Amino acid sequence: MRVATWNINGLRARLELVLRWLRDRAPDVVGLQELKLTDEKFPAEAFASAGYQASSHGQKAWNGVAILSRKPLEVLQRGLPGQEERGARLLTAVVDELSFTTVYCPNGKTLDHPDFASKLEWFDALARHFAETRDPQRPEILCGDFNVCPAPLDSFTGDAAAGEIFHTDAERERYAALLQWGLIDVFRDRHPESRDFSWWDYRGGAFHRGQGLRIDMVLGTRAVSERVQSIHVDREYRKKLDGLTPSDHAPVIADLA
Repeated sequence: MRVATWNINGLRARLELVLRWLRDRAPDVVGLQELKLTDEKFPAEAFASAGYQASSHGQKAWNGVAILSRKPLEVLQRGLPGQEERGARLLTAVVDELSFTTVYCPNGKTLDHPDFASKLEWFDALARHFAETRDPQRPEILCGDFNVCPAPLDSFTGDAAAGEIFHTDAERERYAALLQWGLIDVFRDRHPESRDFSWWDYRGGAFHRGQGLRIDMVLGTRAVSERVQSIHVDREYRKKLDGLTPSDHAPVIADLA
């Protein structure tokens, strides 16, 4: 089984790119983030023509998440309970006995912005939701854009970024709480010393200069992690391809036995 996560930074602008990627990479289950459209505008027919059943939890102009699957999916949860005012940011479905959750975690903007405190509250709510509704002994995947660099290795600025947004102790503690519950950061588990990124600013040639962050993750319980054969950042789809403008994020792809 091939699973993937991708913040596409606007599905209207990226639909043809996503369809091309689906043809090229043939994932079985995909979590998409930052759709920036409502469910009524979600192009389910285009994905069906590509061989994917799709479910979305959208929002006009902002946020939004979706799951695409080659096999039938059953939606379990649309939205993070108690966090509805912070937008459409969570979707969970079951595919082939695998519980698959995609999330678009709040950005937080700056440390002195009210959204930063909201970001921490959202992470606390996510941890509670998993503790109350999910089972760490079962095959569970939680993937998406976490807007957190878990360690200095995950940022091009390394230790110099400590204390900045995405790099604070408070954010990292929230991320660590998910791991303590029973999730494993599959990429870091397989590549403990690798300095790979999944997001690069559009400005200043950041992608070509290697100035990125690893903020897009595939987390899995032990039942999932033991099945992982490989995981990588699909850097090719962060490049402009045949006139198709990329997202500022690259997909992350994991192959499971």
